Amino acid sequence: MGCCSGRCTLVVISSLQLVFVLERQIFDFLGYQWAPILANFLHIITIIFGLFGTIQFRQRYVIRYAIWMVLWVTWNVFVICFYLEVGDLAKDTNLIMTFNISKHRSWWMENGPGCVVVTITDMPEWVPEDHRYIYVRGCLLGYQYIEVAHSSLQVIFALLGFIYACYVIKIVAEEEDSFDFIGGFDSYGYQGPQKTSHLQLQPMYMSK
Repeated sequence: MGCCSGRCTLVVISSLQLVFVLERQIFDFLGYQWAPILANFLHIITIIFGLFGTIQFRQRYVIRYAIWMVLWVTWNVFVICFYLEVGDLAKDTNLIMTFNISKHRSWWMENGPGCVVVTITDMPEWVPEDHRYIYVRGCLLGYQYIEVAHSSLQVIFALLGFIYACYVIKIVAEEEDSFDFIGGFDSYGYQGPQKTSHLQLQPMYMSK
């Protein structure tokens, strides 16, 4: 395949996916978002295997990459619905994103563009001593919309990756079907090397 083929395009898409998911993983770690951290980790592993399969013409790895892209789109659509509170979903639910281990929210909640964190010194009695009681004001963009933008970008890359992965799978399958061994089998079947004898037979004369 040439450098302008779908295979090279899939390598570019996968590389961009890897860059953006690593960026997302950093901010999810800062926000203690354990469910996205786990999903991002699986995504990173799958992208690496997908890149390997695309470069080395390993069809089964590209197939696994394509299947994961479908699951990745599903997960990110759920995240979008979660932060936009579609249906009965609520973005303040701790169980979904943090497995109810902590009460942390998205890192962008306190560190979004223009956000100012104000610490309240007169804390209620129910607030643990090692926790801060704060409120955030002045945000130019709500943290939920930043998370939605991250997930939307991942959906776009995943859809492109799935399309080109299917194309690469088709091309690799066609090449495997039409592969011909150089100097090997032909349309008349394989004929093994013929043994030739260089021994010359000489007449023998026997005396009476």
